[in-house]
Amino acid sequence: MVTDHTCHTSVSTDTVCSSIDSDGGRETYVIADISADGAWLSMRADDAPTLAAWR
Repeated sequence: MVTDHTCHTSVSTDTVCSSIDSDGGRETYVIADISADGAWLSMRADDAPTLAAWR
C-alpha cells in the first residue's frame, strides 16, 4: 500500500500529538488530533512501531 504524504492544503489547522499513557498495569501509545473530537487511536506501547522501523 502506498501512502500519499503530500500536503493538500497550504495551511493546516490540525494538531496531532502522541504520548505513552500508563494505567499502572500496562502502557498504551496514543496518537490524537486534538483539533477534532474523537480523532484518536491507541495500541499497546510494546506493539507500536519504532522510528527505525519506519525507515
